[in-house]
Amino acid sequence: MCVFDDYEGWQNKQYLGGGEFALTFGNYDVKITVPSDHIVGATGWIQNPKEVLTATQLDRFEKARTSFDKPVIIVTQAEAIQKEKEKSKKKSTWSFKAENVRDFAFAHSRKFIWDAQAVKVGDKNVLAQSLYPREGNPLWEQESTKAVKNTLEIYSERTIDYPYPTAYSVHTASIGMEYPMICFNFGRPKNGKFSQRDKERMVGVIVHEVGHNYFPMIINSDERQWTWMDEGLNTFLEKETKRVRYPDFDLTSEIPKGQVSFMKGDKAMMRPIMAMSDNQSRYNGPNGYTKPSAALTLLRETVMGPELFDKAFKEYAQRWAFKHPKPGDFFRTMEDASAVDLDWFWRGWFYSTDNVDVTLDEVRWLKVKKTTLDPEKKTVKGQQGDLAVTASKGKASDFSNGPNEFVMTPTSERSYGEFTNRMNDADVRTSLENKNLYELTFKNTGGLVSPIIIEWTYKDGTKELETIPAEIWRTNESEFKKTFVKEKEVTNIVIDPKEETADVNTGDNVFPRKAGDSKFDQFKKGN
Repeated sequence: MCVFDDYEGWQNKQYLGGGEFALTFGNYDVKITVPSDHIVGATGWIQNPKEVLTATQLDRFEKARTSFDKPVIIVTQAEAIQKEKEKSKKKSTWSFKAENVRDFAFAHSRKFIWDAQAVKVGDKNVLAQSLYPREGNPLWEQESTKAVKNTLEIYSERTIDYPYPTAYSVHTASIGMEYPMICFNFGRPKNGKFSQRDKERMVGVIVHEVGHNYFPMIINSDERQWTWMDEGLNTFLEKETKRVRYPDFDLTSEIPKGQVSFMKGDKAMMRPIMAMSDNQSRYNGPNGYTKPSAALTLLRETVMGPELFDKAFKEYAQRWAFKHPKPGDFFRTMEDASAVDLDWFWRGWFYSTDNVDVTLDEVRWLKVKKTTLDPEKKTVKGQQGDLAVTASKGKASDFSNGPNEFVMTPTSERSYGEFTNRMNDADVRTSLENKNLYELTFKNTGGLVSPIIIEWTYKDGTKELETIPAEIWRTNESEFKKTFVKEKEVTNIVIDPKEETADVNTGDNVFPRKAGDSKFDQFKKGN
């Protein structure tokens, strides 16, 4: 049905194969008549189980509703195989009711194996259910309902408590597709055997499609226009669910590191995340799914911190559940709920095709030269000016020449203005004697503003991680210098050592730059 949106009126964009649905909420009362040996799964809660289930199936169904530790098999594989041989000529009518949903879907087959498990969500019990043929086993019996349970628990923790009574995962041969309370998922073993990769793909698609109950089935964005608001937010929480419940899974494609090859692609063909899916050609996948997930991962782990991010993200879900949010509603809520100005982040990651490419352009090792003050003139004997540094030719490529010495001159009276307090310049100078000062020059080569993560390696072999917030670029988005005071002597500096910021060229992130260093060799080759 066509949606009347109070933001822009009628949403009547046609479906062209990219952007999916714009829908509104309604209540459904549906009756489905099928052969009596078929099992039906649908949007909504079954109203007449006693009429359509056998006594054995009904007993197992009721047990599943209170089984929180493991699934109960309601229709076994042996029973499903037997039904394929003896096709019923009788009919049964299954009745389902669903309230406040934006769509309705169903599936039925005599081939279905059926298992279910209760999940505690807030003060409600939700039934996680799976329907699958024998071709899905043993993988589906082991993992499907477990994945539904994990999704409902993690998503509810991060957004709102799941409001519906059930969530189905239905096996299909090749697709993943979502509807309220029911979704269709691929993942088929070969001759009864499956690899770790098969398991990861199957669990991943179930988590993703069940997760769509939240985005966009509950937090009801307009998929016709903004693919990332359902696919991207959902891919991020899919990644979080796998990170928490499946720590052995590969998450590379959904984090910043996995977006490097895409983000350094051909800018002439690339579109920003905020472009409509129908206008994105082959870039709809990364822009709709994985790049938003990578951006939110960076925002959570590096920019805001998990606690503050999770609080703001949950606030967005609670404010906009069963409403029609637009991109600005997400952006504003994340800032409003966290009290963090993120304009620079949305502008760079969502509205541009820039990439992160921070260059560690220059490193200077400095030490304070011991001098004496002229107590009357308050100047350094033999020196004039604000700063004097031992001359050096060009940019150093390593620390082999030792530190450059510099002298600190007293603070002029003009610098204090009308302030009455004064610094003790001698004490400041003394406090810096024997310290190692490192002046680092950073250049924003890629255009996308980013926090700076520095790994310092000291002469004694110890390491230190230091994060500089993105606000460091606020007065000059092209270049900045910052001086760091260190007790110990530094032997190595690496920017973004764990590749957390999607920097597309890590070769210029290291110092010293030595031949044989893989990162530096990569840098030389690329330049």
